[in-house]
Amino acid sequence: MPEYLPTAPVKGTRDFLPAEMSVRTQVFGHLYDVLELRGFLRYDGPILEPAEIYERKSGQEIADQQLYTLTTKGGERLALRPEMTPSVARMIAGNAKSLQFPVRWYSHPNCHRYERPQRGRVREHWQINADIFGSDSANSEIEIFELIHDMMGALGATPEMFQVRANDRNLLSSALTDIVGVTPEQLPQVFTLVDRWEKADRTKLSDSAAEAGLTDKQFEKLTEILSSGTALLDELPEQVKENSNLVKVLAGGAADLIEFDPMIVRGLAYYTSTVFEVFDTSPENRRALFGGGRYSDLASMFTSQQIPGIGFGMGDVTLIDFLDTHELTPKPRSEADVVVIPVVEELTDAARDVAGRLRKAGLRTSTPIELRKLGKELTRADKSGARAVVIVGQEDWDAGNVTVRSLATREQRTVTVDEAVSTVTSLL
Repeated sequence: MPEYLPTAPVKGTRDFLPAEMSVRTQVFGHLYDVLELRGFLRYDGPILEPAEIYERKSGQEIADQQLYTLTTKGGERLALRPEMTPSVARMIAGNAKSLQFPVRWYSHPNCHRYERPQRGRVREHWQINADIFGSDSANSEIEIFELIHDMMGALGATPEMFQVRANDRNLLSSALTDIVGVTPEQLPQVFTLVDRWEKADRTKLSDSAAEAGLTDKQFEKLTEILSSGTALLDELPEQVKENSNLVKVLAGGAADLIEFDPMIVRGLAYYTSTVFEVFDTSPENRRALFGGGRYSDLASMFTSQQIPGIGFGMGDVTLIDFLDTHELTPKPRSEADVVVIPVVEELTDAARDVAGRLRKAGLRTSTPIELRKLGKELTRADKSGARAVVIVGQEDWDAGNVTVRSLATREQRTVTVDEAVSTVTSLL
């Protein structure tokens, strides 16, 4: 007996059959439209990059645990991209002299991370990235927050279905050092603790705080400030708040786009101030969907020119979960809107002629590849999701006519070839 290879995809990766691909194409098409309407331009880059750019800037978890690496025959150490931001930073730095800053760019790459597959996490995912490069203005934050709302709205989401929770790492650093009494050396560990605050029980949090060197009193104070919301801002030094773009957003007309949350940290090492995450508010899927933030020096790996930026990455897995949870997932499109069926093989060219006319009118049209009996072709057209068929019979064709049938009502009528397009269109 021959030994056949397995047909399942590699663990953590997915096959997308036509029905699933149709859903994805519709979803991402809506998001592309929103991005393009706001002046974002699409770019792309290689799936392979030097491993060093992720090890230096993507954070310890990605670099040490999730990076797929390989060594070329020439000894070059490369990695499959786990995210797009370091790649676009390289591209921006390499082309900075020819760019007119600020620029709005977006991409939709597939990324790879060696993670434990579970709901919301796989080892290969697709992620829409949207970034603004070359501006320190708080208007960049507002643009990004508005973009998120527009993109979610384009998918049918209403404001109560999701929440944009935002923080500023500098505000949090000030709160930790000035109020809680955390030392600069303790900050990295405490940041990690805060990032896990809503995911762990109080005992584990208390133990982690002790390991970071916090006293019980400091732990209680930390608990207090993390639940204080915007009231925390009243306790922070004015200079810290004056330098925060997020504070400017909260004080202006865009404040209703976000909710200030001191517990938002984000794990990636390159974020330097504003950070945010978008949460599903449904009890069935109460989790972070995607997030992002501001980085002031990401391009410093490639150039001495300081190029600030802000952006986010929207992953496909959690996005589709969100749409499924709220019953917003579009239905797969049919194979075709209309099928043109010749009754006999000799009328194949005639059917192709009619199909060509329908396609020129923008109608998705197919013809049989291997002609079978008319009844079987009608059944196949119905099962494929077509809403109409055009039957090309010998007597009709000799008279310059075709028969148009609605697959919804089963009604049909004979029309001239020139009338076929308008007749089919009226049925769709």
